Amino acid sequence: MIVKKKQFNSLLKSASEAANLIREYIEEEKTIHVASHYDADGLAAAGVIGKSLARSGGRFRLRVTRWLDENMIDGIATTEKTALTIFADFGSGDLNLLGEKMPNRRAIILDHHQPVGETPSGFIHVNPHLHGIDGSRDLSGAGVTYLVAKALDKANVDLACVATVGALGDRQDKYEQRGLGGVNETIVEDAVNSGLLKLENDLLFFGRETRPIHKALAYTTNPFIPGVSGEQDASYAFLVQRVGITPKSKDKWRALRDLSEEEKKRLFSALADHLASKGLPSDTALSLIGNVYTLTHEEPWTQLRDAREFAVLLNATGRMDRPSIGVAVCMGDRTTAFEQANIVLEEYRRTITKSLNWLNEKPSRIQELDSIYVVRGENVIHENIIGTVSSILSTSLPKHEKPIIAYSAVSGESLIKISARTLETLTSRGLNLGEILRIAAEKYSGKGGGHDIAAGAQVPVKKMKAFVELVNELVGKWLEENQLGG
Repeated sequence: MIVKKKQFNSLLKSASEAANLIREYIEEEKTIHVASHYDADGLAAAGVIGKSLARSGGRFRLRVTRWLDENMIDGIATTEKTALTIFADFGSGDLNLLGEKMPNRRAIILDHHQPVGETPSGFIHVNPHLHGIDGSRDLSGAGVTYLVAKALDKANVDLACVATVGALGDRQDKYEQRGLGGVNETIVEDAVNSGLLKLENDLLFFGRETRPIHKALAYTTNPFIPGVSGEQDASYAFLVQRVGITPKSKDKWRALRDLSEEEKKRLFSALADHLASKGLPSDTALSLIGNVYTLTHEEPWTQLRDAREFAVLLNATGRMDRPSIGVAVCMGDRTTAFEQANIVLEEYRRTITKSLNWLNEKPSRIQELDSIYVVRGENVIHENIIGTVSSILSTSLPKHEKPIIAYSAVSGESLIKISARTLETLTSRGLNLGEILRIAAEKYSGKGGGHDIAAGAQVPVKKMKAFVELVNELVGKWLEENQLGG
């Protein structure tokens, strides 16, 4: 989608209004409360707004949470009445609830999810959807927050890199060669023009600069490579036996950057053949190559040098209940917080691999219905991990025309957390997962929403079966109507 100048200027005007209100509170030395989502995009957004407020001398408190619910909003509503509240990377799906719980309060919503309800009086709502811009592909929550930070002070242009990390963490690299487009592309240009980011085209292995090639291949999970992802010994054998690549040179491990162009071509070809032999669609391997976003101001050999690796690091801290570490890294901590984040990342990787292997142990754990796949994480796959698992599987299951509905139990509550994913082939024709999950969840005493391509919900445990059946029915109805329409 090409963002029109009129749409972009309208969005910038909204961002300026938010910046002006923030500036007013800073000048009057009033407290600003920031609440942000716990995924990579939300943590990047928290880092952007936190850094910009700190630079401006603002008094602020920052908290990160899994989702907005009545208890959390009640807690915010009971804080000092003169405070300004900023919701980053969520809020648009809870407009009516916010209006009910926070009447006559000043607040700013910086979000990119599909709005549901009416913006409350006294709120400034910055959201690309309100300006005809696609929030699932063209601008992330961190990107929205960056536009406000830049309007607050042009010196915050250096935070464009963090916003880029947020967009990649939200898997918005949906354009050609897995590139960022729309308003995200403008933010990338800010980072490039600042000399802080470099664009390249290469294989997209995790750890392409920092890890031995066999480890980088084993750590690659998008797409998940059966028999290779998560298996370092198998990855080593694949390189040597199938591709003829020597992982070591003069007793030194080689990284992806050390391979010749001819070796990379052989490796890609072998991986494409391997994925096809496992029954995966012929175009699955194409997601292994594309645009690489290198943060030139970050130290070489670190997880922060590649923007996608940075995003995984953030996602790990949020999903493993250590979000403050991720926010600190976004705000510039390269000592204690960064060291702790790397430890959390290793634990996160092990958890993901363990979860995927558990699912693959029994075919019944991934069930194919008429119109959807159902991934049954039960109480084995942690609720914080189920979104990552569904994202990985969305590019790895045989039939792309079927969305994935993955779920797991919420610890200590009688709730099921649902994470749904589909691909561009369906959303480009009009499928809207966010709307389907909202309708189904609300019918069964839950809540849901998100994007057309990626959505989430929470429903009571006892309503789970009926919820899945309704989602299957709604998706099936859309598929039938879409096919009938040509």
